[in-house]
Amino acid sequence: MTRLADQRQAVRLVAAKYDQTMTQALFREDAYLAECSATVTALTEQGIVLDRTVFYPLGGGQAGDAGVLVLADGREMAVADTRKGKNAEGHFTAAICHLPELQDPAASVLNQLLRSGLQVGDRVTARIDWARRHRLMRFHTTTHLLCHLVPQLVNGCSITPDYARLDFNMTDPLDKNALTAGIARLVAATHPIAVSSITDEELDANPALVKSMSVQPPRGSGQIRTIRIGGMGAEQLIDFQPCGGTHVANTAEIGAVSVTRIEKKSASTRRVVLGFAPGSLTQ
Repeated sequence: MTRLADQRQAVRLVAAKYDQTMTQALFREDAYLAECSATVTALTEQGIVLDRTVFYPLGGGQAGDAGVLVLADGREMAVADTRKGKNAEGHFTAAICHLPELQDPAASVLNQLLRSGLQVGDRVTARIDWARRHRLMRFHTTTHLLCHLVPQLVNGCSITPDYARLDFNMTDPLDKNALTAGIARLVAATHPIAVSSITDEELDANPALVKSMSVQPPRGSGQIRTIRIGGMGAEQLIDFQPCGGTHVANTAEIGAVSVTRIEKKSASTRRVVLGFAPGSLTQ
């Protein structure tokens, strides 16, 4: 049996426990944590699974993080994307998969990982592309400001490092300049952003907290993560909703974001597209 075949057999044994593998999501508590030490717990066709990570996986409309894994010998393995793990039935697991930048996109991900020398049990440093993540954080918080300015249900969302968009379930027209001015006003007001949580029962009692028609907050743990903008003490509450994404700590950190266009996607959908103003991209 070849060395690669031996490795594949060892990986199969680990994969048998893959459904039970959990990755500690450090970004849930601290979106500003740019790196962490971690241990490789599984190598799969979906990527590298770690016991803990700062990499946010694609979800809730927000793009997955990119960055590098620094190996024990100093080599860096580029991470092109991050996704939630899936089991054989296609259901999400508690694992977070770091998809490596592949030399041959058509070849087996697992074979390329095994040839890299990376093994289960190895210690690595997981380091995100911070500049890219920070743009995602700024855009994500801006989409919550839009939910305040346009108090309608959302039926689509996409947050990338270069632009963001929200699809609102509405028929009335929207004014691009008025929305841009509204965002600028909320940014200048330096509203603090707080991460907290509510129980399943609290959400059941306040279903209007969910702004999305297409994505429901995950349940099962008994606690649902929330993002609150403003509303500290006597301050005006700007937005409060369940959200698992990464956000800035204060609206002032968003910088200059403008509405680049508004599209009528259907008779009942208005799409608002956001972009960074010139000079604000690298803030």
